[in-house]
Amino acid sequence: MQDTVQINDRFTIAKFAPEADQVRQAAQEGFKSLINMQTDDEDKKLKMKPQEEGEAAREAGLTFLHHPVDGEKLSEDLVDDFRRKATDLPAPVLVHCASGKRSGAFVMMHIGCEQGLTGDEVIRKAEEMGFECDTPELEDFVKSYVNSHNGK
Repeated sequence: MQDTVQINDRFTIAKFAPEADQVRQAAQEGFKSLINMQTDDEDKKLKMKPQEEGEAAREAGLTFLHHPVDGEKLSEDLVDDFRRKATDLPAPVLVHCASGKRSGAFVMMHIGCEQGLTGDEVIRKAEEMGFECDTPELEDFVKSYVNSHNGK
């Protein structure tokens, strides 16, 4: 699948919101789960509403999780909840938002915490994989979260 970045054996980030045929393609390529991180108020620019995407995912045999994230309203609880839920899903997991920034940040925070990395190391690894925090607020949030949850 094009416009994806495999983070590790468990997580791959899609830098786009998939259409129904791309959801089916993900299942054919061996993904077991799909996480949609778009918010409901993104509906105007969504190709499929989260409910429609969930139906397409289930029809394709994927476990589906809608975990909406508003980039303006980040919280540690939101990341903690994502980490708990994502860990329980069958792998490999395809995670997306609209551009891959939120999904990339959340997956990288999760992996950074599991691997005992510092916030700066996570930012560096994310940039090496083609993700960048597009605002100082997001970069500060990622660093702060990882530093305070390091090894957890």
